[in-house]
Amino acid sequence: MGGLTEPIVEYESEGLDMARRRRLNRAGVTRIARRCLVVALVLAAIPVVLTFLYLPPFVHPVSTLMLKDLVTFSGYDRRWVSIDDVAPVLAHSVIMSEDGQFCFHRGVDLGELRGVVDDALAGEATRGASTITMQTVKNLFLWSRPLGSVRKVVELPLAVYFDAVMSKRRIMEIYLNIAEWGPGIYGIEAAAQHHFGVSAKQLSRRQAALLAVSLPNPIARNPAKPGPGLRRLASLIERRASRSGAYVGCLD
Repeated sequence: MGGLTEPIVEYESEGLDMARRRRLNRAGVTRIARRCLVVALVLAAIPVVLTFLYLPPFVHPVSTLMLKDLVTFSGYDRRWVSIDDVAPVLAHSVIMSEDGQFCFHRGVDLGELRGVVDDALAGEATRGASTITMQTVKNLFLWSRPLGSVRKVVELPLAVYFDAVMSKRRIMEIYLNIAEWGPGIYGIEAAAQHHFGVSAKQLSRRQAALLAVSLPNPIARNPAKPGPGLRRLASLIERRASRSGAYVGCLD
């Protein structure tokens, strides 16, 4: 009889050990999931809180790229300037170049977004649908590359929230002061001084148009030394800015 009971006892002991390990594994997975959830909630709360902190005009936000330059000891040039001290034609040129519906959408241009989705579903090359608000929240809170598609999923609701809290005028003021206009050159005042040797308030229509069309690729596009293609694009934006009318009414 003793020979028969020993294997049974050993088998039961092994079964208990396996059950205990399974429970410990489940508990470990649960703890990790909870910690990940807490981290996700904290990360989600950061832009929500910062948006309210950025409401007062005396607060001068910095972008994630500027923080990266600080951390890597690259340094940067940024001189905050009120939107009142920026030539209106510059803001008008940026709107007509980057986001013609800026004054009318709620952070996301749904018409442009639908067009991108339709092109993607049809297997065609997609065009950009990033609004000035989306670019602002990306520069303030998010990353550029890699994982750009993941960033877009976060960027869309953030842009809607940011637009609901901020005035259009304040969004434009922040954007113009954190946009990159060359390696280590951030904000319109530093850009105007660096590229044309004038203040942001003294920018001419041509200079404003050249700065506006360099925004999509400020590393490769030099507004002070434009090629034929950049000059043609600047001429188009210059004409559009002169007839912008209601398209820029939200900045008044």
